Parts: sequence; C-alpha cells; structure tokens
Amino acid sequence: RRFHGVTLPTAAHKAIRRVKRAGHEPAIHGTKLWRSSFLIIDYLHKNPPTKADKVLDAGCGWGISGIWCARKLRSTVVSLDADPAVFPYLDAVAELNKTSTTPLVKRFEKLKKSELAAFDLLLAADVCFWDELVKPVGRLVDKAIDAGVGQIIIADPERPTFHQMAERATRKHGGEILQWSLKGKIKATGALLVINNT
Repeated sequence: RRFHGVTLPTAAHKAIRRVKRAGHEPAIHGTKLWRSSFLIIDYLHKNPPTKADKVLDAGCGWGISGIWCARKLRSTVVSLDADPAVFPYLDAVAELNKTSTTPLVKRFEKLKKSELAAFDLLLAADVCFWDELVKPVGRLVDKAIDAGVGQIIIADPERPTFHQMAERATRKHGGEILQWSLKGKIKATGALLVINNT
C-alpha cells in the first residue's frame, strides 16, 4: 500500500516476515503500523510544517511517521522507543522507503530538556494507551514546550486516556484537539493534539 508517497507494509509483507523469522518480538505493542501514524502523515501533508529539519518520532514503533518526514520533508529523524525489538521492523520499513532514521532506545521519562531542544518537530502516535502513560506523555509535552520544540503533534484513536492528557496540555500550553479521518484505500479515524510553540 502507498500513502502520500510512502510504502506501508503489512505484517504479511516479505520484508516484515523476514524480520519476524529472525526472532524479533516487540513487547510493547510494536507489532504493526498503527493507524494514528497515518493521521499524522495526512495532517503534515496538508499542513506542511514551517520547520522540520530535525524531527523526534516518540514511541515510534515501526516508525512510519518519522520515515515519511525523512522521505518527504528531508528531515533528520530520531526514532525513539522503549522497546529495542521494534527497530529491526523500523529498519525494514525505512529500507522499503529508501531512507533511514536514527534509533534511540529510551523511555519518555528519561528524555532531558536539553535533548528535546535539538528538535523542531515532535511526533507521537498511539502513545497514551494506558492510564499510567497519561502523566509521562503530558510531562513529555511540558518538557518539549520548555525546550522550545516548534511543533508537537500527537495522534490517537480517541482513547479516554489520550483526551485526558490532551485536554490538560491545551489548558496549559494552548493548541487544539482536531478530529481527523481518512477515507479511501487507507482508512483511519481519531484525534490530533497540535501545539504550535512559536
């Protein structure tokens, strides 16, 4: 499948099956391309960022949002995930798209403000799926704002946990929560937290 200029492999794709056969088993839901990533790609396609030289794809999983930025925006992308087992899958998806990103194994809580200061754009998709993630994701937004990250975009299929985090973030920092949906060959529905910090 193609979407806004990138290839979206399913779990049945030969490149993905090859990684799985090699024994890589993600532990924290890094088992497929999550549809919230497609919402981010569609938003960025329709609303190109003013600056996206350096992008952090937080909780990247297979990393398609960051891969799209690397390919279409020519961004330097750091793909961050707490689960090192996702990166062979990310590498396979990046290779299919003739690009690459820099992997970083780290939890949100461990990111320092000084590290975040390097980025123009922070992306995250499907990262607020448990109650215990509401505060860490919220604190990541706080730190990114304090660090001067220019734009923050977080997508979710509208779990209550996401809305709890997003509503707090918009009260504190401004921004908006947008309903977003895709129709056609690629279908996805959800919400985007978009904060412009400029």
